[in-house]
Amino acid sequence: MWEQKLERYDKLVDKCPRFVRKGKTVPYTSANGHMFSILNKDGELGFRYGKEVQQKYIEEFDTTLFKSYGAVMRGYVLIPEHMFKDLDKLAEYLNESYDYVMSLEPK
Repeated sequence: MWEQKLERYDKLVDKCPRFVRKGKTVPYTSANGHMFSILNKDGELGFRYGKEVQQKYIEEFDTTLFKSYGAVMRGYVLIPEHMFKDLDKLAEYLNESYDYVMSLEPK
């Protein structure tokens, strides 16, 4: 089950040529010194956005904040399962998350 979710995450990231997936045990993407997507041990995916976009997507996606290892990850939106039906559209949201971290001060 987790391996299938990892494979699906890799297919999603492959649609975004500006960055690559990192991490062996906890897969993630990062740029500019900031992580912007993460696949937790439960196979749940979170994308990072600024506060306004985060609130908008929580309502629009009918979802919640993302949790990893029992802790709420501030700034991350939990991507609902139904959104994986359209990887092209989901890649647009992932690219938007990338653009957000690229607007932040580098770490």
